[in-house]
Amino acid sequence: MTTGNGRGTGDTEALREEIRRTRVELGETMEALAAKADVKARLRSSADQAKERMREQAAQTVARVRGQAAQKAQLARGQAQETGAVVRRNPAPFVALAAGAVAAAIVLLIVRGRRG
Repeated sequence: MTTGNGRGTGDTEALREEIRRTRVELGETMEALAAKADVKARLRSSADQAKERMREQAAQTVARVRGQAAQKAQLARGQAQETGAVVRRNPAPFVALAAGAVAAAIVLLIVRGRRG
């Protein structure tokens, strides 16, 4: 099938393909414009993104605090073990301290008993 200017069906198919591509591009452009015009959807999307960022930050903070707590607990355990080792090596000062506390408690009980 030829036209008056000598073009064949190949040109017609090429034009049809060009029209199809243009329609697809126009459809995509219209979808993009519609999405930009939908303020509620954009706000929802922005709020969802903010929520997700907050969740991620909270999770990171919790992880960091747990790590720090574990480090502090490990340090406290180490210090308690060191203190226990010191007491086992030389219990005399601690025994004297405990005896003084017991004596103070007895004196307080006697003083309270005389008042009553």
